[in-house]
Parts: sequence; C-alpha cells; structure tokens
Amino acid sequence: MITVALAAAVRSLPRSPGLAYEPKFDGHRLVVLRTLDGVVLQARSGRIVTHAFPDLAAAARQLPAGTVLDGEVVVWHAGRTDFALVQRRAAAATTARAAVLAQTLPASYAAFDVLELAGLDVRARPYERRRALLVDLLLPLGPPLQPVPMTTDPELAETWYETLPASGIEGLVVKRMDQAYPAGRRAWQKLRHTNVRDAAVVGYTGTARRPLALVLVLPVDDENPVASSPLTAALRADVAAALAARAPEAGGEAAGAGATVTAIGLGEIPFHPLDPPLAAEVRHTSTRHPPPEVLRLRSDL
Repeated sequence: MITVALAAAVRSLPRSPGLAYEPKFDGHRLVVLRTLDGVVLQARSGRIVTHAFPDLAAAARQLPAGTVLDGEVVVWHAGRTDFALVQRRAAAATTARAAVLAQTLPASYAAFDVLELAGLDVRARPYERRRALLVDLLLPLGPPLQPVPMTTDPELAETWYETLPASGIEGLVVKRMDQAYPAGRRAWQKLRHTNVRDAAVVGYTGTARRPLALVLVLPVDDENPVASSPLTAALRADVAAALAARAPEAGGEAAGAGATVTAIGLGEIPFHPLDPPLAAEVRHTSTRHPPPEVLRLRSDL
C-alpha cells in the first residue's frame, strides 16, 4: 500500500518565497502504480479500485514500468468537474458496468506528484525536481493523464482561487519547492472555499444497510443537528460499510429511540444516533437552505 501525503487546512493564502500553488480538484484521490505486469489503481484508503476505472488503467499502460503517480481522478461534465459523477464511476459494482460508465462518463487523471519513476524512488527529492519529472513524463502522453497546473506566483494563485470554482475547483494546495514527498503527514497546506466544511456525523436516517441521509453537526452551528440532502448510491455504500464495521451498540437500529431531526421539506423525522460520531466533508451555503450535501466520509479524522 502506498501512503499518501496529506494537507492541513489554512484560512488564508500563504505567501512566502519558495512556495508552489496548485488547484485542488474536486475528485477522488488516486494512486496509479504501473507495475511490470500491468496497472494498479489505489484509493487513498488503500482499497484497489482498478476495475472501476478501466479507461485510466488503459492509459496508464503507457507509463514506464515501476512508475507511481499521486493525483486526483475527476469527471468533467458541462465544463466543470462533477464529484457526484466520480462517485458513480467509483461505485461501479461489475466490470461490465465500469466499462459502460467509462464510455459515457470518461475520467481524467489530474496528477500532482510522482513518487517512483521507472523503478527509481524519487520521494526524497525536492518537489521542484519531482514536478519537472512529472511534467516531462506526462506532457508527451496527453489526456486523460495530465499534470495539474502549478504556479509560484501568489497573485496568479489568488486569481485561480477566485475564478476557478466555476470549473469545479474547490481551492488550492500549497507546497514548498524544496520539500520531499511527506507521506502520511499533513505537511502540505490547503485553502478551500468556505462552503466546504468538515462536520460531525451524529446519526443517520433510513437503515444501517441502506442509510438515506446523515445527521450532521456543522462547525458554524454546533448546537443544532441538521439532516443532509439524500446520499448518493456510492455514499450509501460507504456509510453502510462504516456502520457495519462498528459494534452494534455504536449505531444499531434500536439505538436512540425517539431521536428526531428537522429535514427541509419533511419536518421532524426520526434518526439513529451515532456515538462516537463519524466525520464527513460537506458542502453547504448555510445551516438551513439548502441542506448540506455530503461529499465524502473522512476516515482520516
């Protein structure tokens, strides 16, 4: 399993000499491993998802054997990246279904680092050098494998931050040019737009096998739980798996009898409390209208 680098959230754009700025794409973290025998695609959790992205696996066969890339898989729709469509791709249950989705919802890979190149481990080299290797590797190949844009100009980075959300970009990632690849550490920085938040998942509606929505405590409203918008099929599967991994008393169907939460358009509805809570990344413009949209569970929190 490849352990990936992580980023710590910041509230303003860092500005100092020796920094690099990259757009933060709204997709799924994906490690591409080109082995001697073929291609392996690994999610951030370590789960192998090669079967779900046959188009990217086929493209990655152009890479030299012994190459490992770190990046984000995205799906473009109507001129912007669409996280829900990436979730549909990732949730493909069969090879046949994945092949159909690869034709109708082709994926792109936004690579932002190279960890190994033709059998040589380059993680200890500075980011500036790894970036040059990444660009030299991918530019001749072209889509769907592409290096993310990068700038060392904070003014351009700020322009990206203000203008690129219309294309589905959710913020910026900031790295030091002299930095080795910080596997497993939050040594990068991320500046996200304020409508993306981490929230505590204190319950769910529906059943443990088929959760319908999550009950959230948002950081701006820590007294009043709110119900999320309906979960996508991929998120239902992720939440069901997280619930199944818990002890029955931590979130069973009988827990918390009588607990209710206000759901927009439905009024007070019952839910099953979770103790301890899970964590999720959500998008919302306010605590009430519209309801928060769950983007993904945060298993790292």
